[in-house]
Amino acid sequence: MLDASIREQLRAYMEKLQQPIELVAAYDDSAKSRELKELLEEIEPMSDKIGLRTETATDVRRPSFAIQRVGTDISVRFAGIPMGHEFTSLVLALLQVGGHPPKVSQELIEQIQSLDGDYEFETYFSLSCQNCPDVVQALNLMSVLNPRIKHTAIDGALFQDEVERREIMAVPSVYLNGEPWAQGRMTLEEIVARLDTRSEEREAEKLNQKNAFDVLVIGGGPAGSAAAIYAARKGIATGIAAERFGGQVGDTMGIENLISVPYTEGPKLVAAMEQHVNEYNVDIMNLQRAEKLVPASREGGLHEVRLANGASLKSRTVILATGARWRQLGVPGEAEYRNKGVAYCPHCDGPLFKGKRVAVIGGGNSGVEAAIDLAGIVGHVTLIEFGAELRADEVLQKKLRSLNNVDIITSGQTTEITGENGKVSGLNYKDRNTGEMHHVALEGVFVQIGLVPNTEWLKGDIELSQYGEIIVNDRNETSIPGVFAAGDATTVPYKQIVISMGEGAKAALSAFDYLIRHSAEG
Repeated sequence: MLDASIREQLRAYMEKLQQPIELVAAYDDSAKSRELKELLEEIEPMSDKIGLRTETATDVRRPSFAIQRVGTDISVRFAGIPMGHEFTSLVLALLQVGGHPPKVSQELIEQIQSLDGDYEFETYFSLSCQNCPDVVQALNLMSVLNPRIKHTAIDGALFQDEVERREIMAVPSVYLNGEPWAQGRMTLEEIVARLDTRSEEREAEKLNQKNAFDVLVIGGGPAGSAAAIYAARKGIATGIAAERFGGQVGDTMGIENLISVPYTEGPKLVAAMEQHVNEYNVDIMNLQRAEKLVPASREGGLHEVRLANGASLKSRTVILATGARWRQLGVPGEAEYRNKGVAYCPHCDGPLFKGKRVAVIGGGNSGVEAAIDLAGIVGHVTLIEFGAELRADEVLQKKLRSLNNVDIITSGQTTEITGENGKVSGLNYKDRNTGEMHHVALEGVFVQIGLVPNTEWLKGDIELSQYGEIIVNDRNETSIPGVFAAGDATTVPYKQIVISMGEGAKAALSAFDYLIRHSAEG
């Protein structure tokens, strides 16, 4: 199962085990069970602190295995074979169940340990989902820190009967005590905050007590991270308030155009950005959604940013780097069938549509790349582009047209997503040349029509373009003195990671220049 280099790396990790663990495996007669058996038998001899035995209980999924701390109730379970994106989840689970300390704050550890209740989580993932490991690893760690929390991570592609019975059409999909609880990427902090009902109130109290910053960055994506690093390097008081550190990048699969980095993936880049920011004296305030910008009453004074939890932050300068999100079609059925056949991440949710019929809406690079990827998994792909021709790069179009299970429709306006029994059954589109209406029967719709800036909260306070982008000049200045902006939320063309990083750095330098030209408010 593991090549020689991976085995050596894993063996080195297993030297960090502090307490004995046991792998308890449940097999059946399937080929996947044989693969799992091979994997566990490779892991077992890597440390004298690892044991391996076969599960005797009859009420567990097969193939699956638990990692148990010997002599305790601490364990995590994987139903399936955690390879692909979940291999890191396996390594961390082995280490953490084995007593290796997690890299989270003591405050968060104590918050998890103090959760009062019995929680049994089940997370459905796909091996190609780059967002799933965040959820799997978070819930695994919680089950290690608090014995009243249990977690099973389930490969949805391997347990299709459960997926269909529970009508799961998006991953990660989390069940708590047998009931649907959450879908989509969540961090450890987000999960804990949702379970700890007083956490938001306590966090607001802490934020209200903070001193004013010199530079306050709103947003934690590439632009926000670069801005924070450049500001902090100037030795000035810098903070980041972000709803989700990393932003849209965390939902990106392959990244091949970040100069000097031939290939990386979104979650890896987000982790690297956060690590880089943490090397400086930056106050990172995660899970914070900005709701109102109150400009300073005089030039050089303090700006105020009000947050959704009731707290407010003040700063001499503000850098807006709120990024963008997936643009929605805005047609009947889209909201109703979201996560019930309507999806926005082909890498995450594609495996759940194995052998089925899907549509991709959008003929740009994202749409064509999605159609190519899905064609290798699903039964048939129908790509629908609003314009008269595809907008993707020619090399991508050539690849798409070479696939025999793809239909391409141009000049097609999607008008409705239809459904039956609570999930997608098809879509209607209009031929924009003839006006004729058509129906396509299918089980999934992947929307890939670009991004919309996260700037609704700024309307009326700052000058925006007709598309909702923050209008900036070549120094990243906005219509409000002392307020700057960078990244996908602005009018700067070409929404690219490398461009956002450069714009974030430029905004920080402009903010510093502003600070040295304006005295602090007395």
